[in-house]
Parts: sequence; C-alpha cells; structure tokens
Amino acid sequence: MSIKHCKRIFILLLTVLFSGCAVYAGFNFDQQFGRAEPQQRIAPANTLQANNYLTEVKPIIENRCVVCHACYDAPCQLKLSSAEGIDRGSNKEKVYEGTRLIAANTTRMFIDAQSTAQWRDKGFNAVLNEREQSPEANTQAGVMARMLQLKQAHPLPEQTVLTADEWDFSLDRNQQCPTIEEMAQYEHDYPQWGMPYGLPKISDADNKVLMDWLSAGSPMAAVAPPSLSTQAKVSKWEKFLNGDSFKQQLVSRYIYEHLFVAHLYFSDEETPVFFNLVRSRTAPGKPIDIIATRRPFDDPGVERVYYRFQQVRETIVDKTHMPYALNPTKMARIETLFFKPSYTVAALPGYEPELAANPMEAFRQLPVDSRYRFMIDNAQNTIMGFIKGPVCRGQLALNVINDRFWVFFVDPAMADTPRVDAFYQDQAKNLRMPAEHESNTLPLTHWMSYAKQQGRFLRAKNAFMADTFKNGEHLTTDLVWDGDGYNDNATLTVLRHFDSATVTKGLVGKPPKTAWILDYSLLERIHYLLVAGFDVYGNFGHQLVTRMYMDFLRMEGESNFLSLLPSSTRRSELADWYLGADQHLTQFLQGDINAFDQPTGIQFTTGHPKQELFEMLEQKLKPVNSTRYDYRQAELGNNAINALNNIDQLKGRQATLFPELSYIMVMPSNPASAPQLFTLVRNSAHKNISSLFSEEANRLYDQDNVTLVKGILGSYPGAFWLVDEGDLPALAREIKMVYTEADYTKFMDRYAVRRTDPDFWSFSDKLNQLYQQNFPIEAGLLDYNRLENR
Repeated sequence: MSIKHCKRIFILLLTVLFSGCAVYAGFNFDQQFGRAEPQQRIAPANTLQANNYLTEVKPIIENRCVVCHACYDAPCQLKLSSAEGIDRGSNKEKVYEGTRLIAANTTRMFIDAQSTAQWRDKGFNAVLNEREQSPEANTQAGVMARMLQLKQAHPLPEQTVLTADEWDFSLDRNQQCPTIEEMAQYEHDYPQWGMPYGLPKISDADNKVLMDWLSAGSPMAAVAPPSLSTQAKVSKWEKFLNGDSFKQQLVSRYIYEHLFVAHLYFSDEETPVFFNLVRSRTAPGKPIDIIATRRPFDDPGVERVYYRFQQVRETIVDKTHMPYALNPTKMARIETLFFKPSYTVAALPGYEPELAANPMEAFRQLPVDSRYRFMIDNAQNTIMGFIKGPVCRGQLALNVINDRFWVFFVDPAMADTPRVDAFYQDQAKNLRMPAEHESNTLPLTHWMSYAKQQGRFLRAKNAFMADTFKNGEHLTTDLVWDGDGYNDNATLTVLRHFDSATVTKGLVGKPPKTAWILDYSLLERIHYLLVAGFDVYGNFGHQLVTRMYMDFLRMEGESNFLSLLPSSTRRSELADWYLGADQHLTQFLQGDINAFDQPTGIQFTTGHPKQELFEMLEQKLKPVNSTRYDYRQAELGNNAINALNNIDQLKGRQATLFPELSYIMVMPSNPASAPQLFTLVRNSAHKNISSLFSEEANRLYDQDNVTLVKGILGSYPGAFWLVDEGDLPALAREIKMVYTEADYTKFMDRYAVRRTDPDFWSFSDKLNQLYQQNFPIEAGLLDYNRLENR
C-alpha cells in the first residue's frame, strides 16, 4: 500500500472519528438535558427580567461583544447587536467569499428570516442553550457561556504583543465557529481562544452579570416602541409615501431605492429613534410584512408595494450607521422637487432586471433636475451609501479608489435644461448597469460589453459638450456647485482605509493627488452600481464586474475635474495618475477619457495649474466648507497644536509603518477640559488603482503620507494612543524617529493602549463615550476586528 494511500485512509479515519465525537457529544447532551429546540426568550416589558437585560446585561454585550460581532464581517456571522441576533446564533459559512461561482443564499437580519426556528432551517447554530432550561444546562450546553468560562480560565498571556503562531488576527483567518457539540474539542485545541478573542477578559463583575443571565435562561427584551409623538410622524410620512397616483408611486419608489440603507430619524425629536425604509405587502396601519428581495428594485411579486418605516432593532454601530434627518422642511423639499414641476407619469415602470437596474430608464419620467437635487441635497449620505451601504468591508470593491480625494458636484443649474434631459434619455442604453445580470455574472464577456458602451457614452458626452460651448464659451469654476451658499454637502472628502473607507463633509487635509467632479448621471450610476445594485452575496463574476465598471465611473469623474485644467496638461496629469496601467485600460484612457479638448476658461498664472485650481475651489466653497476635522481647532495650547502640526507632516516609508487608522486621546493640561480625540489616517500611494489583484505591486511607499484630523474618523481603529497634552511635543519628536518596525514597537511601548493592555476596556469605554457625547446622532460603536497586534 502506498504512503499516499495510507495518508488518505488516516485522514478519512480522523474525519470519521471527529464527526463521531460531535455526534456522541450531541447525543450526550440530549441524554442529559433533552433535545434542542428554540426557546422563548423575550421577557414581557416592564418585568424585572426585561429591565435587568436592558440596564445590566445589554450594555456589557454592546461594549464587549458587539465591538467585534456586528454586520456581515462578524466572525461566524454571529451578530450580537440585537436580542434576535443573539438568539439566531452562528454560521460557519463566510459572507465575504470572493471566489464563489454561484451566488450564496442571503442571511440578512430581520429580512431573510423572522424567527429563530427559521434561522435554524437556514443552517444557523445556537450559542445559547436550547435544551432543558436549568442553570446547569444553560451554562454547560451553551456556546456563549462556555466561551466566557474558557476566557476566565485562560486569560491573555502576559505578553505585550501576542505571538503570531498562536494568534491569527487576519480578516480572512480560519474561523472555528464551534457548535456546542464541538465545544469540548475547541477548548482542548484552543484554550486561549475564549471570548473576547485576543482581548483582555471582561471584569469579574461583568462576567458574573453575564453568567447569572445565561444561567437564568438568557431572558431578553424587545426594543421599546417609539413614543406616540414619533409614531405620529411615522404615520404622516407613510401616508406621504403611499399615495395612489402614478406620480406618487414612482416618486416614492425613487426615494426608497435611494434611502433603503439609511437610518431615518426625526430631527425635531429630543431622543431620536432610527428607522429603515422597507417595502411591505401591507398598507400603513397594519403590521409590516416585509418584501425580502436581494435588491431594492427586484420584482416584489405583489401588485402594490407599500413603503413603511421599520424601527431599527440593532445596536447602532459606526460601520453601518448612515443617519438621514426627516422633518417638515424635508417633506416640503420633496414636494418642491417632485410634485410642483409640471410633468406626467403615464405608467409605472416594471421590475424587469434590464429596466429596473438602469435608473436612467426606470425613472426617465421624473425630471432629471429633481432627481439630481434630491441626491446632492444630502450628498454625503448619497456617497456614504457606497462606503458603508451593502458591505462592511471589501478590498476588491475599494481598491478602485485612491486613498484620499476630494469630491465636487456640477452645479445643477447648468444641467437643468430640456437639452440635458433629452441627452440622458438618448443615452439610456449606453448607461446600463451590471446588476441587470443579477448576482451570477460571467465577468470577461460582460466587462467588454460595458467598456464599449461606456466609450460610446463618453464620445457622445464630449460631442454634446463641444456643441454646448461652440460659441466661444469655456468651462470655469462656475461649473462647480457652491451648495447654493448654505449646503455643506457641496464639498466632500473620501478616505480609503484598505478595505473600508470614510466620506466626510469638507475638504480634509492638504490638496490631494486626484479629485472628482460628479454630474447627475455619474452620481446616479455610482449609487446603482455600488449600493442599490450590489449584492455582497453575489458570485465572483458579479463582484468583479462591479469593481471593473467602477473604473469607468471613477475615470469619468476625474476627467470632469481635468476639463478645468489647461488642455496641454490634462494628458500628462492623467498619465501620472495611471502609471503602469495595463494595455486595455491605457487604450481606453487614450481613446475615450478626456477627449473633450475645448480650452479651459480659467486663467492660470503659475506652472502648477492643479494646485491653483484646488485653491480656487477652496476659496469659492469656503462659505460651505466644513472645518469639523481641523485639528488646529482643538481645545489645546499652542505648543500642543504645533506638535500636532508636526505629526501631520509624517510621510514616506515612515508613514507606511503606521496602521490605516490610529485613534489618539489627548488628556488636556486643564483638568476642567474634556479629553481631545484625534485620528491619524495613513494614505497609501499607488502607481495606479486600475489593477485588480496586484495592489502591492502598484504601491509607491515613498509617497505615502498621513492626514491628522480632529475627532473620530473611520470605523475600524488599528491602534490606540493615550498621551498627556504636555507630552505631545515629545511624541511629535519621537514619531519622526520611527524608521523601522523596532522603532515603531518602542514608540508604541510608550504611547499605545494595545489590545493586551489591562486598561484596554476602560480606555475603550471612554473613547466610545466621548464619541457619543460629541456626536449623539452620528456616533456608533467602533469595530475592533482590525486592531493590530504589534
């Protein structure tokens, strides 16, 4: 018998042995505590059990568990951000699986199943005991209880940095996700891996609260219903969104498809409650019967759709939180945009994928100006949709954008003409979107098709522009929207953090390498590509074509910006942005991007026109440019501000040594002042961002730099620093001496609160508390899945 054959038999025997152990363990639990079945765990409101959960248990779960277990990237799909999520449990399948050939089944909380029993049918395993409800069974036959006990028995080793061969903190690590039947083997193989994983154990007092709660059967409480005042506002808005006329139904469909990922709230409420806008089979006044489709424009399967407000039942976490304010002013604005103009909706569009995935076709009966103004009125939320919307992370999707760039918008007044409306209608076929192929796509064939249609559109657009400016007129900064003098959504900054990103109001940091100027069609297509039409459960082809299509849209936005520069410098600037681009992209760049060759109407006076243009735009938009993130406005002394300025100058390979996001808490010299928070953002430079799988090969480490901002920016901290104001000058000097990994370790030894620090949880609590106090509407719990171990 060959050695290879012996190995196969050995592996087979091991598989049978361990599967047999799991079966035996399950049988043993059944013998001891009875067969498992979902339990009723929601305690009646106003009972002692419900109050104990809300006031004692839930805060611990949020601040110690939800910080790693929320959204699609929660380890083992274990979402602990709601009572329903805790009861649902875990699943061994990964949502983020970039190689799957067939789209996966969706597992969205509160959408794809409505009960724990339904989640069991979908392959989710309990983390709470579902057998006999006795203290012994609840603590011995529940994964969550066993994980907490394992951590208490085996706290973190006394190491500043945990050894890499024993701990894996990579996002794509091999997750064990043990069921209760597999728990004994897990405890034997990974005794250090109790929960919280790779972080200090929770305090004895907190552990007792959780263990007492688990021992008692884990009674939980439903989310408290909104106040009568809030319910009245919900009723008013649901009535507004569910009118019977074709115009009302089409407008509401448009609003829904743009706000379905937002957290809606009423800004005139003292304590806001957040809602999701959902499609329901039932009309207002009746319980919501949610229509669970992959995309917001998929066929609902009913004759009439109703748009309803479903209360958010999960803990608010920063990485998915997109607050959107509703009030009488907003309702009046929608009336002005969509109902005061004179136009007719003759018939409602269908939901065929070819039509519904293309907003230029589906909503062609609505005025372009109304659609565009609706999106840019809250442009940060619109752009945030593709930053936070259907994904929590996605390097394949986000390596299509630079690490930091500014975003501007075409003035809607320049596009509010019948000629523009007619142009978009004429080009609708060239503006088709990948989601028309739904979630299973063949990448190469479809990408070539979309490349050709984008080329046709750009040539038509350039011809349209040339005809528009044929009488000696030229583009100037008048092209750029000024926010109508009051709207601070007119200037945005997008910052990428490898596989996550942030969009902020204002022109943050020094002038960037690139910028976008977005017009209506571009903004609309970005939304339908990356938000409404993107499926995180889709197959490899769907995700790949989506990413490749975004190349075209990014370059179109960049081309709009370049059209304001002297025509003689546009090509050289573009070439600098796309060093080493592949042959197909180079041909596309040379043939279709920036073929608009009309001279700019701007008079440049230096040899650095891009810098001049940025300065002009900054000056023009100064009245609406948010300065929220300006570290120079921190409540610190001059010496500290000067030190912060020195930190902001870090660049090159020194900057490369720092993580994507470092959160800094500065304790002021004045004891009466609150701690000041800052974020040090690392910006990674690239030759180009057009390559799909060779990002490392495209890196330009010598051109890396940092952006220091006041406050919290981003959702995924990589490192925590704690420093007294008086020590900031010393920190600024020492950071300039960090050239190697050893230097970085020495620096962190002095200033970091590492994941192994005994004071980690008290620091974490203070950080989240300050964030919530400073920005009660915007703030959500931060996520610790990217905390470094260095």
